[in-house]
Amino acid sequence: MLAIDNIFWIFFIFLFFYPQLMFKLKLIQRYNCIKKLEKERKTRVIAMIHRQETLALFGIPLYRFINMEDSEEVLRAIRMTSDDVPIDLILHTPGGLVLASEQIAMALKEHKAKTTVIIPHYAMSGGSLISLAVDEIIMDKNAVMGPVDPQIGQYPAASILNVIDTKYVDELEDETLILGDIAKKAINQVGEFVYWLLKDKMSEEKAKYITELISTGVWTHDYPLTINKLKDMGIKVNTNVPKTMYDLFDLYKQPTGQKPSVQYVPAPYGKIK
Repeated sequence: MLAIDNIFWIFFIFLFFYPQLMFKLKLIQRYNCIKKLEKERKTRVIAMIHRQETLALFGIPLYRFINMEDSEEVLRAIRMTSDDVPIDLILHTPGGLVLASEQIAMALKEHKAKTTVIIPHYAMSGGSLISLAVDEIIMDKNAVMGPVDPQIGQYPAASILNVIDTKYVDELEDETLILGDIAKKAINQVGEFVYWLLKDKMSEEKAKYITELISTGVWTHDYPLTINKLKDMGIKVNTNVPKTMYDLFDLYKQPTGQKPSVQYVPAPYGKIK
């Protein structure tokens, strides 16, 4: 019985520590890959990748967004970078807090050396806002950005204003009017910030045109701005994604505690014979 008890406790301890050890190993692999990319590009590489992470032992997926902790860490990394050292920000995010995104964007814009955003899959909302601040945007050929129009709670600010415009004031509740006031201010504030990011990179007319398109609710918030769409708008992008960046991105896998919905042989394929 004692041996069985010992086996049980050993097994329990293994279950507790194994996920943590594997996560630590994954972190080491990520740091090594970041160092390799820095050596290849002679830059400071910062990765802000919001994918699901697995909690140790329980396997609960955590959905990540840009928050104040992210902005604190990115700003700290930028402060630790000499003015003459270029910065690469690898960005994969659905967006997040406007304030946090704006802080990161301002820090990147004010960095004296070249700044680059590399987008392997998508950088929506606040991620797009950050991308507009840098000197160069590099995207995978299938990657997308998105509009930066502000959201008030669960509703787009532009939609709240549209509802108010279609009704008489005495038909609206005070709460709706308050939301409308906040929505109007939010759109103006985001628009001013986007214009500030763009005005030094292009003509005033083009900067105002792009600002109007992406910050006032012309499209839905999840509208995909592809490379061709961005180029048509006047935003310069290219597809010169370093191969090592894909190696790093592969180290941020989705949780494996459930049956995967996509499966394939993980090897490069040429012509099938």
